[in-house]
Amino acid sequence: MYLARLMLLGAGELGREFAIAAKRLGCRVIACDRYDDAPAMQVADAGEVFSMLDGAALRAAVEKHRPDVIVPEIEAIDTATLVALEQEGWRVAPSARAAQLTMNRDGIRDFAARELGLTTSQYRFAESREEAVAAAEFIGLPVVVKPVMSSSGKGQSTAATLDEVGAGWDHAVSNMRGDRPRVIVEQFIRFDSEITLLTVATRNGVLFCPPIGHRQEGGDYRESWQPAALSPAVVESAQRQAETVVRALGGQGLFGVEFFIAGDQAIFSELSPRPHDTGMVTLIGQSPNEFELHLRAILGLPIPAIESAGPAASAVVLADRESVSFGFEGVAEALSLGSAAAPVDVRLFAKPRTLKNRRMAVALARAKSVEEAKALAVAAASRIRLVYS
Repeated sequence: MYLARLMLLGAGELGREFAIAAKRLGCRVIACDRYDDAPAMQVADAGEVFSMLDGAALRAAVEKHRPDVIVPEIEAIDTATLVALEQEGWRVAPSARAAQLTMNRDGIRDFAARELGLTTSQYRFAESREEAVAAAEFIGLPVVVKPVMSSSGKGQSTAATLDEVGAGWDHAVSNMRGDRPRVIVEQFIRFDSEITLLTVATRNGVLFCPPIGHRQEGGDYRESWQPAALSPAVVESAQRQAETVVRALGGQGLFGVEFFIAGDQAIFSELSPRPHDTGMVTLIGQSPNEFELHLRAILGLPIPAIESAGPAASAVVLADRESVSFGFEGVAEALSLGSAAAPVDVRLFAKPRTLKNRRMAVALARAKSVEEAKALAVAAASRIRLVYS
């Protein structure tokens, strides 16, 4: 009746695109999130509303729906329960170990730097304001202060003075996910660019997508483009480090591996064992896209050669306030900017509530060059307006 029963832990816009890909291949999808009517729930076969940090509720949902594969889509999950479920025979993709180590920045950073020897910035962890200040004094200013558990840049700040480090601690703790007040104080890298290297772990080896460049603002992605302009030596270094870490984490699936690029160095930053927000650009920039790659790797299906469709870019649309009564205008204007030679597409995420600076949509564009694609995506995104009632 169906190819596989998949349980999504997290049902945001990335989960929505994954669910659409899964439905196209005849899978049954159960979408779980902490709030009702989340984007992926709207296209899934069933949904469950509970906190992913509630281990008992997570176990109850798994035992109720009995999925073939549990697919984490967010970081904030009771990973101890995931590990226990995997040990009992339930399959977690890519693996419970990957979810556990990447749930918090301290786990994946120590794993990458100390166990695998990857190139990283200097860093220390802090569990109090005083420890954060001491860490910054040891590393040297300026530093970046981040909660060890967050997503989309929430709680992140840059500090050039010790007073700002203290304020950064307060900001990180007030915006963190979970109940563990711990931050990473990290050397500020004067990098040339940031990239995401989408890395696909399959039963037959590791595949790479063309590198994705991205621009961050407030710790969150605003635009991404593909391919990022990198020297062959930097690409080789990033691929070698990405393959090292995904093989060590184990399992099959797509990983979003982030690097700072400084000169001829690829410096490991973070890793997500799932499709990446900057990878939305693959919906127009390559085939298969990141969601199809994740699905095929998880299910052990053949993966065709990853082919670029041409220079591509994405630009996000943000809300400017909190509301449950809103709509969109300008979608036709955005789409009308496209042409056969330079197509434009739009994804509205269908989130039931806006929040200030929450991503609500993304514009996608392809053109003759990356710069033209970026300009086209930004122009299309600017046409889309949220209207509140």
